[in-house]
Order: sequence, then structure tokens, then C-alpha cells
Amino acid sequence: MSILFENAAWLPLTFAFLMGFAMLVYAVLDGYDLGVGILLRQATDTEKDRMIGSIGPFWDANETWLVLGVGLLLVAFPAAHGVILSSLYLPVAVMLIGLILRGVAFDFRAKAKIDHKERWNNVFFAGSLLAAVSQGYMLGSYILGFDSSPAGVAFSLLVGVCIAAGYSLIGACWLIMKTEGALQAKSVQWARYSLWGTMLAIALISISTPLVSERIFEKWFSFPNIVLLAPIPVITLSLITALEVMLRQMPKPEDRWNWVPFILTIGIFILCFHGLAYSFYPYIVPDQLTIVDSASAPESLVIILVGALVVLPVLFGYTILAYKIFHGKAKDLSYD
Repeated sequence: MSILFENAAWLPLTFAFLMGFAMLVYAVLDGYDLGVGILLRQATDTEKDRMIGSIGPFWDANETWLVLGVGLLLVAFPAAHGVILSSLYLPVAVMLIGLILRGVAFDFRAKAKIDHKERWNNVFFAGSLLAAVSQGYMLGSYILGFDSSPAGVAFSLLVGVCIAAGYSLIGACWLIMKTEGALQAKSVQWARYSLWGTMLAIALISISTPLVSERIFEKWFSFPNIVLLAPIPVITLSLITALEVMLRQMPKPEDRWNWVPFILTIGIFILCFHGLAYSFYPYIVPDQLTIVDSASAPESLVIILVGALVVLPVLFGYTILAYKIFHGKAKDLSYD
């Protein structure tokens, strides 16, 4: 055990990677079911049942990744957890309210009387939108270093709306893969509209991040970094272009390639997350606390790592099993 403590710099970096990975997986997995909730208002009653059915087996497990990410922040980086959560207290509370509303509406809509069902559909939509916008607001505030000025709040709200569009995009691409017929055709149109909001979010974050920090500007635009990092925006733009071209051609005969838009959107999410992680490294709180400085004691991190190595395979195994069992087209969710 003492050998692990002699050069313990790898421990904070390992936990930073695990925390970032958990947040990325959450953004993808819970992103699509939040997106489906946001799109719910645009569908007919029958289509709403099918949309809810497409996420029913997965949505609870998807939120587990958020718990894992925040839990790792708390136990591995307690100093950063205190700064971040105290600065984002209000949007975190709004997000939790949204997630609670979703959970209540999800169960009640399936058991409610016909004349009450639409009310719970609206609650599910509202909870999904609240959670998505609040998460985007937190991202915008984090980028600006928790600036609480009117301009900072306005920017964070704009990022929140754009992130909701990004979740709508991946939600629509999920529906393209999981549905058929008229609902699938509608999902293609929803994806095309949402793609514009997603591109606006990427542009806002990509432009603002280097402008608010001279350090980040130098990391991206000094030579030779500008050449070495060019593949990130180039590949991102290529994926966006490929997604737009693919959506124009869908739905395809015999439902071919229905999974491609979802995979392309995941690729866009991964590249954007990678760009943000590179921009802020080695800081976990922008320009205040580094990953190493805010980490728990090495002795604590080793114990936490043992627990993480037990939990992660179980979480991965359950996730893979759930998606394997419920693969294919969605069916209406029933509690009968």
C-alpha cells in the first residue's frame, strides 16, 4: 500500500477521468431521455405512449451515472465540491425539482384516468425541460467562472436553452432508431430543427471559452497547439455535416441505417466534451482549484478507488444487459 502513496499524483487524475467519464455517459444516456420528454408536447396521444415506452426500461438507470459523477466529486474532490455546489445551488435545486417531477409524472401518467393523463404528460415535459435547461445553465456558469452578473446570467440561460436543444437532438435520434412510421418521420424533422440549436450551443461555448480566459486562449491558439488540435473542430464539423446529410435522406426504405444519426450525435457529444476537458485542465474549478490541489488524501483515494472498481463493472454490466434485452423497436409501456 505504501508504494501507492509514494507517487500519488496518478490518483487525482484517475478520479478526474472517472468523474468526467461518468458525466459524459450521463449526458448521452439521460440526454436522450430528457430530449424525448422535451419533444413530448409535439406528438399525438398514441405517439406519446410509444415515446415514453422507448425510454421506460432505461431512464432510471441512466440517472445513476449522474449520482456516480457527483458522488466522485464529493468524495474525491471535496474542496471543489464545496465551491461548485455553493455557486450553483439554485440551478442544482431546479434540476432536482425537474427530475422529481419527471419521476412522479412517469409513474402517474400510466395509472391516471384518461382525462388526467395529458396533465401528467405536461408535467413530464416540464420536468424534462427544467432539468435540461438547468444543466445547461450550470455549464454556462462554470465556463464563465460562476459569473453572477446580469450578462453572465443571460449567457448561462442562453447556453441552457441551447443544451436543451442538444438533448432534443439526441432524443429525436433515439426515436428515429426506436420507432417507425409517422412517429419516425416526425422524429427526423425534430432532429433537423434541434441540430440548429445544437450548433448554436457549440458555437457559443467554443467562442466564449477562450475569450473568458487568456490561459485557455493560449492553449488553443498558440503554435503548434492550433495545428495539433485542429482535428477536434474539423471532425466535429464533419460529423454535424454528415448528420444533416443523413437526416435529409431519412427515413430510408426498410429502415436501414436508422442507428447512424444516434451514433453521429454521440460522436459530437464526445468531441465537445473532450474540448471542454482540455480547455479547463488542470483546473477542476476554473482558475481557482486544480485537480491535484482539491483532491482528498491519497489514503482516502485508494479506498475510494477500490469501491469504484467494484461498482463500475456492475453498473456497466447492468447497462449493457438492459440495452441488450430491450433492443429493437419500442413498445407501449404498460403496468398491467
